[in-house]
Amino acid sequence: MAAGATVAAGGDGWEAGGVSEAEEQRRGPAAQHGGARRAGGGDRELRADCARCFGICCVAPAFAASADFALDKPAGQPCPNLRADSRCGIHRDLRQHGFPGCTVFDCFGAGQHVAQGTFGGRDWRADPATARRMFDTFAVMRPLHELLWYLTEAVALTPAGPLRDELAAALTETGRLTDGTPEELLAVDVDAQRDRVNRLLSRAGEQARAGRAGADRRGAVLIGVDLRRADLAGANLRGACLIGADLRGVDLGAADLTGADLRGADLRGADLGDCLFVHQSQLDAARGDHRTVLPGGLHRPAHWSLTVTPVGSPGATRSSGGRPGGGRPTGGRSGGRHRR
Repeated sequence: MAAGATVAAGGDGWEAGGVSEAEEQRRGPAAQHGGARRAGGGDRELRADCARCFGICCVAPAFAASADFALDKPAGQPCPNLRADSRCGIHRDLRQHGFPGCTVFDCFGAGQHVAQGTFGGRDWRADPATARRMFDTFAVMRPLHELLWYLTEAVALTPAGPLRDELAAALTETGRLTDGTPEELLAVDVDAQRDRVNRLLSRAGEQARAGRAGADRRGAVLIGVDLRRADLAGANLRGACLIGADLRGVDLGAADLTGADLRGADLRGADLGDCLFVHQSQLDAARGDHRTVLPGGLHRPAHWSLTVTPVGSPGATRSSGGRPGGGRPTGGRSGGRHRR
């Protein structure tokens, strides 16, 4: 999965830990008491509000010891850093303690929806009989909320017409699915819903890039590749694996980054200002600096360098390798990578 989960590129959206770095930075004390931004699909919250959850993402998925997680943790077992108040005991120092995978997670509001809506405020600790159902339900709710986020973005950028009507209908239908009982949610075919939505999102991206469309690099494996000479303005990078790619100074204007895996990608000096379907956790997983141009509404992650780093001359492009197998939480209801 791209950092923080993706529609086009990865797994079932399981990267555990809590609200993303930039989200923590910008929310402030008031947001700890229910101030999560509401977006799309009526009054649905599409941003994590950990104060109204029960640390579900720190319990439900499995962790695999890797560059993203400092230890192995079986699914359904609380992370040893999870406190009794459902807060992370090392939240401010997750990267230093070997848990960068936690810092880039965003449940898109699924955690509080399951905790406060689906299960009516019942804590899995106080009601152990519901724990397994709650965790299984979260594995369904989380990708559905991610779809709601993408559909909300697509409706906003698509002009009035048949496609926007289809997107709005898919937004309503996906929202209806999230309002089901635990039993109804567990019966949802998430892969089928994702495929239906993905087709619409792909059309929305193509329409938004009309007249500006660039290279088609859908699903391209570009791990560690030097892309500083590449023309990626308007490119279709849906589901591209850009782990550790060198994108310093690259103009990504109007590129579709749906589900692109940007873990460790170097975005220093890059222009993402007009990119489509970029969410905060993708930026949290990458590297950048004060020169990196961001899309509206997104924020510079706390770990990004604040100093000017000269952009060197592009060297020879390195050959791309296979996709890494580690660093992924292994829990969840639907396996494999999201199809593009």
